[in-house]
Amino acid sequence: MCRHPRRGEADGRQVTPSAKGAAVGRGIGIGLMYGLWKPRVLGAWRVPVSGPVILAVNHAHNLDGPMLMGTAPRPVHFLIKQEAFTGPLGPFLDRIGQIKVDRASADRTAVTRALDVLGHGGVLGIFPEGTRGEGDFAAIRGGLAYFAVRSGASIVPVAVLGSNERQGRLVKGLPPLRSRVDIVFGDAFQAGDGSGRRTRKALDEATVRIQGRLAAHLENARRLTGR
Repeated sequence: MCRHPRRGEADGRQVTPSAKGAAVGRGIGIGLMYGLWKPRVLGAWRVPVSGPVILAVNHAHNLDGPMLMGTAPRPVHFLIKQEAFTGPLGPFLDRIGQIKVDRASADRTAVTRALDVLGHGGVLGIFPEGTRGEGDFAAIRGGLAYFAVRSGASIVPVAVLGSNERQGRLVKGLPPLRSRVDIVFGDAFQAGDGSGRRTRKALDEATVRIQGRLAAHLENARRLTGR
């Protein structure tokens, strides 16, 4: 008996990340984050309730992604480095709708899957700095601008503060249990200039605009939370 191809298989692409899986991941994240720490979520109402959205998150700790999954008002599909998809964690991340990306190459499969998420009105999570660092948005990659301009999705800047301030005594490398982590959502904005251009120059200009908005949001978030 012939099996009908699932969405995305007919033309050789991988299946669109599961929206139901991301919703399950959000439920798991809520239980873990609020059970182990004390997230303080500010400005979540700024995330559009429907339509394609990109959450642009600073990245100072490995906990930042799971923290967003458990505190964002909508299920999130994160672009996650392929090195994390090892052992039993790989199938789990797949089932909850997360997207594996090879950071060492132009990963067309990851790009297609991310655009599929946005094309179906979902929420894509991106660490625009590309890797874990100071979490200060000092340098961002052009992928965020490409996804935003190509899809027309709104960008919502997100600052996660406090995840890397102290190490816990029981589990080294994680914040102390029941400590406070602040998650601050900023105002949604469009990356493009309204012209619809997708040229390299237009994307470079969009990247500059995005970096300015993200840096300003992080400064405001630190002032608001005192961190």
